[in-house]
Amino acid sequence: MHYTYSMIENKLKIARVTNGNLTQAEVAEKVSCSRQTINSIENNKFIPSVELALKIAQLLRVRVEDIFFLSQGQGML
Repeated sequence: MHYTYSMIENKLKIARVTNGNLTQAEVAEKVSCSRQTINSIENNKFIPSVELALKIAQLLRVRVEDIFFLSQGQGML
């Protein structure tokens, strides 16, 4: 049996560099979280809340779906 799974991935690092050349610390300060949180998001170790994802997108002046997206994989049972 085959199944499909989704994983949330992101282009946060690309977006923060191309939309203002902001550091992780600068983004974190402006959206009220820690630099470690931004680092974890960029490394796909943490999925942000909807609120945080929207704040990041608003800060970088892009749509949330330009940064965060579903990646689909396939597996077998």
